[in-house]
Amino acid sequence: MIESKTKDIEALCAAKGMRMTEQRRVIARVLAAADDHPDVEELYRRCSAIDDRISISTVYRTVKLFEDAGIIERHDFRDGRARYEQIPEAHHDHLINLRTGEVIEFQSEEIERLQAEVARRLGYRLVDHRLELYAVPLDDKTGR
Repeated sequence: MIESKTKDIEALCAAKGMRMTEQRRVIARVLAAADDHPDVEELYRRCSAIDDRISISTVYRTVKLFEDAGIIERHDFRDGRARYEQIPEAHHDHLINLRTGEVIEFQSEEIERLQAEVARRLGYRLVDHRLELYAVPLDDKTGR
């Protein structure tokens, strides 16, 4: 996983003037502590272990609120479920292990330079991108 100092989700919500209920605080803390890319069901499981009064609909609404506020980012890693992470301070890309679903974050200056060069050659200036690599382990004999 990429090491970067992330801002506290609660502080980001406060900075945006968002009203923070105790349940939203729990959800924010669980998201901020996540070192993976959980989906709503996994967030609900983690949050309800802390506060059993939290409903899955509260988690869905809060995740949507945080996403709309630009605090968390939604990903679709081809597994049929939306997964979330706090918007990082430093850009990173993802490699998804198709066998296990593990999401590995990485940075590559070489890839960043190549993408900018491709855009320039085509007459554009790159302003943003998202790179997701889907892979299987080298020792996987099935090949797909």
